[in-house]
Amino acid sequence: MPLSDEEARLLHQLEQSLAAEDPDFASTLRGSKQAARNRRVVVVAGLGFIIGVVVLFSGAVLAQTWLGVGGFVIMLVAAYFFVTAWRSGLTGSDDAPQPSGGSGGAGPKKASKQSGGSFVDRMEQRWQRRQDRDDL
Repeated sequence: MPLSDEEARLLHQLEQSLAAEDPDFASTLRGSKQAARNRRVVVVAGLGFIIGVVVLFSGAVLAQTWLGVGGFVIMLVAAYFFVTAWRSGLTGSDDAPQPSGGSGGAGPKKASKQSGGSFVDRMEQRWQRRQDRDDL
């Protein structure tokens, strides 16, 4: 049963207030949902790749070219989904510290996504952050 417009609006307001009051907790919750989805995609893609190999070899054994090509296509699609989910991250720990900006590991990633600068610019920003941290 879908939410009514009023319920959806209230839920959205609650999510926004949670994110405003405790951004670390909110990002942890978002990261864990994304990580769980990515883990499922990785498992399904791995199984799809194995199925594609079986179909490819079946096409080779049965001398059915179309079956072999189909197996290869299945393998390519499964590999694509596997790689994209793997790059997005399988654990929620990488997603949680980014909004706070307080940890040294997440700072350069956040800066590179926002500024879109070159590699040298990001390295200079990282160096400056390290110098500022040492001064404290």
